[in-house]
Amino acid sequence: MTLLRRILFGIIAALPGGAIVAAVNDPPWLPWAAHTAVLGAVFGLLFGERRQSNGSAFSVGLLIGLLDWVTWTLTLAPALEGRTPSWTIAVAVSRFPELVGAALFGAITGLALHALSSLRPTAPAPARAKPHVVIVGGGFGGVGAARELDRLVGRGLDAHVTLISDSNFLLFTPLLVGVASSTVEARHVSAPVRAGLENASFLHGRVVSVDAQTRNAYVSAGKEGTLRVPYDHLVLAVGAVPHFFDLPGVGEHAFPMKSVEDATRLRDQVLGALERADLEPDPAEQARLLTFVVAGGGFAGTELVAELFDLVHDVLHLYPRLHGLRPRFLIVHAGERLLPELSPKLGLYAQRKLGGRGIEFRLGARVSRASAEDITLNSGETIPTRTLAWTAGNRPHPLVGQIMQPPLAVEATMQVPGMPGLWALGDCARIPDLGGGFHPPTAQHAIREGKAVAKNIAAVLRGRRPVPFRFGGLGVLVSLGHRTAAGEVGGRQVSGLFAWILWRSVYLSKLPTAEKRLRVLADWTLDLVFPRDIALSGASAVLHRPDRFVEG
Repeated sequence: MTLLRRILFGIIAALPGGAIVAAVNDPPWLPWAAHTAVLGAVFGLLFGERRQSNGSAFSVGLLIGLLDWVTWTLTLAPALEGRTPSWTIAVAVSRFPELVGAALFGAITGLALHALSSLRPTAPAPARAKPHVVIVGGGFGGVGAARELDRLVGRGLDAHVTLISDSNFLLFTPLLVGVASSTVEARHVSAPVRAGLENASFLHGRVVSVDAQTRNAYVSAGKEGTLRVPYDHLVLAVGAVPHFFDLPGVGEHAFPMKSVEDATRLRDQVLGALERADLEPDPAEQARLLTFVVAGGGFAGTELVAELFDLVHDVLHLYPRLHGLRPRFLIVHAGERLLPELSPKLGLYAQRKLGGRGIEFRLGARVSRASAEDITLNSGETIPTRTLAWTAGNRPHPLVGQIMQPPLAVEATMQVPGMPGLWALGDCARIPDLGGGFHPPTAQHAIREGKAVAKNIAAVLRGRRPVPFRFGGLGVLVSLGHRTAAGEVGGRQVSGLFAWILWRSVYLSKLPTAEKRLRVLADWTLDLVFPRDIALSGASAVLHRPDRFVEG
């Protein structure tokens, strides 16, 4: 859909809501008409002609209306009139009629968009005789490949596309740290896969094996048993699983960070430790409960320890018996400095910022064993703790090992050598960089690898040659808590508050749908005003230890 068409589509959808609000509130006609057109254009740019459910259209429209009230009625309108904007309760109450009108306008416009999109003709289902492209994995790479193929099918590609995943949502893993630290709601970091597919099929199940010779994938689909799914081209985008290196006790007692459940479990563990420490009479056990260790000093580990530090210190005043006590936070990292992905200067900047808050470092060290009461480092040091978060290692998904010995080395086109019709990308594959080395396993690379492999498969189906994958990266950013961050963008080093705002802006823009962007933006906005939520997800959450993690 062209940009102009999307804008016109949104303006048309905004007309009913604008007319109803104008009849109720009787605002100045010309400014309100202009406001309606602008907000309608925003709706059109955000949604275009995408189909949504009634509930989603209503709730997202309502949220946009509320944001419009805050942005225009409370902020921009007073500023344009030469007055200082104010967000006090008294001002909000005085502008309550405009709030009702904005919410009504947004909800009606959202429903109007839904009604207009339902009038579009549905694309006919692809014929079984067409070449079958199967994508295994619902992460950034797999969903990116499925959506690009879905778009190409809509433009005439003669193929049937099926995405297979054991989760029916795309998880935005960079924000799992926000879930663990109570700055983002768990449901807001995932988006339904089906909602983004119009011409492709989705199969909710787990691929248990692949026969590359007969070109069949075998899928465990619950009560349906094992299904055989034949394919002409298969894309492996199954990612990686935590790797505990067979260290004694680590698999049983460490908290990985790969899923929403992992992040929620770690959050409950930390908050549960505060609850127990508030009741604990033994000072030694109290200190053990208030010691939090993160293994791994890369992006994930550094962001995690910073956010957990902020979480604990933001809510510590709610626990009277813990006043005067100092929770202890440690990073255990095998390298000689934090954040080896960044320049030494920025790595030292991050270490200085975290160390200034009292976070401790064990550099050049590794966890060698863990128990329910402590961890031991390879240096022999024992650290009493009941919370060990693990970001220190991943390994390719076990499905890869059924095809060939991991890591799965592929060509620059992402084709698996010697296995026609088989492609691989993301964390489960080693994709050579034409500039030397291999492409890193980051989200920004996986998204582009998914689009590239889709275009390569389309090229092969059309009798053309696939092209090598090229991408140099856009930059890297890491949050350091306390509204600071560090990173390198466009070859320039950034740090401090500006880097933190840039970090949040980039992550917000990369969320998969407009609805999720608005929900996360609302979470972050509320986090600036209200204290973090300390409600546990269940009674069993207090000091819950996960069962042994089954890799794969």
